Amino acid sequence: MSMTYYVVVPFVADESGDLVPLEPIEAQSSESAKRRASAIAADKGGAIAFSRTGEPATGDFEDAVVLGRYGEVPTDLAGVLG
Repeated sequence: MSMTYYVVVPFVADESGDLVPLEPIEAQSSESAKRRASAIAADKGGAIAFSRTGEPATGDFEDAVVLGRYGEVPTDLAGVLG
C-alpha cells in the first residue's frame, strides 16, 4: 500500500556559516508541514517542507516533492531529500 509522508527539515548555520540540517520532523499533512517549517524557520533560521510517496514495505519511493522553503536553506537539497 502506497503512503505519503510529510517531513520538515530545519537548518541552522554552523560556526563557519554553512547551513546544516537538523533532525527531520514528521508532519500529519502538507499544510501542517508548511506551517511547521515556517514557524521553525522564524526560530532557527531556515526549514524545508517536503513529501515522499511510496511503498514502505519494499522501500520503493518516488522523488521527494518540495512543498516549501522558508528562511535560509541550501540550494542543493540532494543529500537532505534522499
